Amino acid sequence: MSDQQVDQGRRTWVAITCGAGAVGGIAAAVPFVSTFQPSERARAAGAAVEVDISALKPGEKVTVEWRGKPVWIIKRTPEQLAALPKVDSQLADPKSERKPDELTPAYARNEHRSIKPEVLVAVGICSHLGCSPSDKFQPGAQPSLPDDWTGGFLCPCHGSTFDMAGRVFKNKPAPDNLEVPPHMYLSDSRILIGEDKKA
Repeated sequence: MSDQQVDQGRRTWVAITCGAGAVGGIAAAVPFVSTFQPSERARAAGAAVEVDISALKPGEKVTVEWRGKPVWIIKRTPEQLAALPKVDSQLADPKSERKPDELTPAYARNEHRSIKPEVLVAVGICSHLGCSPSDKFQPGAQPSLPDDWTGGFLCPCHGSTFDMAGRVFKNKPAPDNLEVPPHMYLSDSRILIGEDKKA
């Protein structure tokens, strides 16, 4: 056997070994590199959510999840809408002027805090310590509520109250109104939560 044949065989084995090493290195690197990409769950958590409200009746609420937060969609009755201006003097921020860009988009800075008066879209998290307020839509005297209650929400943790537009009452632990998330109507019965600008 000549030295040339031995060198040729050695070269072949070196090439095979290097090739196997490269394949193994790539195989090990792919999962590592893929950890830098957001997971499906993370992508879904930030994605806009489309909601069909065609079956929602006056006085009803549906809750969907957007970015890990509960978002309420409430179809208010004519009576609930009529009661909104009656409590303005009792509210801490009736015109949603505090933190306007953070809590209330420009199209919701009105008496009803919504695009369409009858439909409220709000994040169901109290601005005090992050509890989720309970529905107290029924007007009138009730435990933990004033006798002239017109309907809204009660945070059971520390007693903050909000009207049917998610506006906080004065002298309560919650400092701000409930957040109105970015949203837009795709049709009369479909809302996209998480986006409010048409591409």
